[in-house]
Amino acid sequence: MLINCVAYQHGHKLADIPVADISDHIAVPDTFVWVALKDARGDELAVMQEEFGLHELAVEDALRGHQRPKIEEYGDSLFVVVKTVEMVDDELVVGEIDIFVGNNYVLSSRQNSAQSFMGVRARTEREPHLLQHGSGFVLYALMDAAVDRYFPIVDAFEEELEQIEERIFLQEAQRANIQRLYELKRKVMTLRHAVAPLLDAIGKLHGGRVPAMCISSQEYFRDVHDHLARINATLDTMRDTIGTAIQVNLSMVALDEGEVNKRLAAWAAIFAVLTAFAGIWGMNFEFMPELKWRYGYPVALTVMATTCLLLYRRFKRAGWL
Repeated sequence: MLINCVAYQHGHKLADIPVADISDHIAVPDTFVWVALKDARGDELAVMQEEFGLHELAVEDALRGHQRPKIEEYGDSLFVVVKTVEMVDDELVVGEIDIFVGNNYVLSSRQNSAQSFMGVRARTEREPHLLQHGSGFVLYALMDAAVDRYFPIVDAFEEELEQIEERIFLQEAQRANIQRLYELKRKVMTLRHAVAPLLDAIGKLHGGRVPAMCISSQEYFRDVHDHLARINATLDTMRDTIGTAIQVNLSMVALDEGEVNKRLAAWAAIFAVLTAFAGIWGMNFEFMPELKWRYGYPVALTVMATTCLLLYRRFKRAGWL
């Protein structure tokens, strides 16, 4: 679905133009066209491929979707894949924005994402002195907007982790803590899969050999690189903290099970003594000591009770009961 198609010259908006006029405008010096699509169909991308001269492999990747974040060069054009991540009902929804960039055009195709980038266009149009850098600056603005939306998600992860850590030593919350920690770890890894590959790829856009359309915007891409590096470092720290928290929680569970086992062992020892006494005095031999004694039964019970009491006090003093 076509969202908008706008022509710009010297950093200022010329007009909204029909798709059929794209090739005419990109032929004009110091002019570029910025087209935004949402959930683009094959026929729409075919039209854009004809108007902009897009590489067929890049179009194929955009149609297929579910691409790894990357930046690929096709001659004098770029194909960029950036993951969009949003929190919906406490679950992460991962989308994708495919960006085709040439010296005189930018085509963005957003898939499986409710996040709008209309604010990016409005912001860049308010800054014509920056927009005059051309398509490279538009690419920066789109990437920067996508990356900035990762920060609130990271903050939400950190807040959730702090809440779990506050309850980690509560005995009644141990099973729930482990479940929440594993769910949080899965979310952290999902976001990291969107951040880490893009962090590796964006080095192509600043320093060293940089594509022509990005030369004047290198410092802006360096800023995006710094943001990604910060997010990636935070996610790595959180992943390590979650792993430590899981180990601590499992250790607490093991300690509790050990306490239960000690109590069971103590009571088993006490009842074992009772069983031993009862087994010995319960043997039906004719000539047994105290078998005919009048006080044999109460004495036997007294000995058994005294022995059990002594064992109980010993186990209690040792902390087993």
